[in-house]
Amino acid sequence: MGRCSLCPRRCGALRTADHGSGFCKMGEEPVVARAALHFWEEPCISGTRGSGTVFFTGCTLQCVFCQNHTISLERAAGRRLTPRQLSDVFFRLIDQGAHNINLVSGAQFVPAIVEALSIRKVPVPVVYNSGGYESLEALRALDGLIQIYLPDYKYDDPVLAENFSAAPDYVETARAAILEMVRQTGPCTFDEHGLLTRGTIVRHLLLPGHTRNSLAALDWLHGHLPDGVLVSLMGQYTPCVPLPQFPELSRRVTRREYEKVQNHLFALGLDGYVQELASAKKTYIPAFDLEGVADLP
Repeated sequence: MGRCSLCPRRCGALRTADHGSGFCKMGEEPVVARAALHFWEEPCISGTRGSGTVFFTGCTLQCVFCQNHTISLERAAGRRLTPRQLSDVFFRLIDQGAHNINLVSGAQFVPAIVEALSIRKVPVPVVYNSGGYESLEALRALDGLIQIYLPDYKYDDPVLAENFSAAPDYVETARAAILEMVRQTGPCTFDEHGLLTRGTIVRHLLLPGHTRNSLAALDWLHGHLPDGVLVSLMGQYTPCVPLPQFPELSRRVTRREYEKVQNHLFALGLDGYVQELASAKKTYIPAFDLEGVADLP
């Protein structure tokens, strides 16, 4: 049991294997809500056979609008695993044909992830799928174990970051984290099938009513990302929980909003991906039903 300083909140919470009193409310052993092939990431990650996606319960960011709120905010599903069991999950997914192992929101479990990845070398790329709110110390512990970073750059406005994620330091923290991820991976490299083998893709989710934030976020990415780092613009925002205090978040992004931001991305010459607005459906939100972990010995 120790006091936790893993994430940028550095709340100093006491954590045992199965209990934590900090912001994420998680213990030290990883809790997994779903481990299954996922086909809705960027094409260079999902490929034809799917990305071996491991969804961790709990989150160090807990955005009020999170589409995965049942596991990030409510922590309503998940099975606690040992690092060896987590390693076994990785290899189950590989046996199913996964192109890569995709770790979603695992910042609260970085030491266990490091241990799991060290038990047996994973023969496919490992993706660290993150909200971008990461400490440099945790990222450096992952150096050499992660081949692909998939961070968000959610906010370029500290006020939005405080209102929506209780993280007024998000902007400076995410910027430093993204640059560290880029340092570790270098530019994106692909295999003969167009699958990403190494590199960083930075995602940005357009929020309804906040195109100014998105334009500023793209401006920062354009000014600071080296060649070979991709940007993925997402229009999938889907209202999932009532947010009367933020009425603009009760609707989807409009076509006009999306085209404004998309045109800015094109004008800047940023390379990467643009997600169709048709992706803004609840049917794309996975079921956190313990698939892939319920029957572990």
